[in-house]
Amino acid sequence: MDLLKEYEKFLNKGKRKETDRVVIAFVPVAFEQLIPSLKQGKGDLIAHFLTPTVERKKELRFASGEEQDVSELVVVHKDQPPVKRLEDLAGREVYVLRGSSYLEHLEALNEKFIDRGLQPIHIEPADERLRSEDILELVNAGVVGITVVDDYKARLWAQVLPDIQVLEEVAVTEGNNIGWAVRRNNPELAKSLNKFARKVKKGTLLGNLLIKRYYDTTDWIDNPAREKDRKRFLELIGLFRKYGEQYGFDYLALAAQAYQESGLSQERRSHRGAVGVMQILPSTARSKYVGIEDISKVENNIHAGTKYLAFIRDHYFSDPEIKEDERMAFTWAAYNAGPAKVQKMRNKAK
Repeated sequence: MDLLKEYEKFLNKGKRKETDRVVIAFVPVAFEQLIPSLKQGKGDLIAHFLTPTVERKKELRFASGEEQDVSELVVVHKDQPPVKRLEDLAGREVYVLRGSSYLEHLEALNEKFIDRGLQPIHIEPADERLRSEDILELVNAGVVGITVVDDYKARLWAQVLPDIQVLEEVAVTEGNNIGWAVRRNNPELAKSLNKFARKVKKGTLLGNLLIKRYYDTTDWIDNPAREKDRKRFLELIGLFRKYGEQYGFDYLALAAQAYQESGLSQERRSHRGAVGVMQILPSTARSKYVGIEDISKVENNIHAGTKYLAFIRDHYFSDPEIKEDERMAFTWAAYNAGPAKVQKMRNKAK
């Protein structure tokens, strides 16, 4: 956000008339939808630090300024069996961001492993709502054993996640540039972004200020690794697995929803009367669509919340024309806003 605001200032420098000024609109989308949304014309640039992989270069122009030398490093939970070289990943499960360069590079690595007679890596793409830092939190909690992220992210989060180990000597790729991206048929915008990138690179005044704000300190991070949070997460993960499987939800996505709702606290009560880990109303839990009593008990609470999510998904968003990822997005949104409101907004958008 800060960089986009600075880019807006950069574009508007010297423009006195309001009618001549550029206003940048922010359009948030899931990570794996960044490139498809750009190609469909839903936006003009991807303001996310992407690695220019071989496949991405075929359809995008990148603006990254100077050489950056970014590595994609293996990160493990401290209790994982040793990983001293890439070959130690053979046959192991690695959980990575869906649609990421990490996924693309691990698939390329698998081809090399197979050619050499090694077992392929079991690549597990993360739920689309998760980000790299969310996956690092899961590694820290011991729910996920291994992941891959850019070196600067790994080093930053290692300062507040005590149970992850950043393997500096085990890089999936090295020497990468990262940068924003535009469509290939937009060379002028790419040129403008490259000029801006040189203005904010490390060593410039603005660049140093932004780096100091976000990468020389962890003060801005709400530390999810507090001992009580990790302990609570591990206590509840079995219930998320149980009811996620029963009702057809990714258990990690359920856990993430619950963390956003309540911080995983069964004692949480909202001003509207929502109760517990899943912040579900007693009246909703007792309804004929859910039919679960005593949601003051944590298992009943998680069961009721998950069953209600399944009711929303199956009753309001069962149209086969809705893509699965969109179906889930509507379901998560309707859990809080109410399915009728989401339906109303969908009808308004048609």
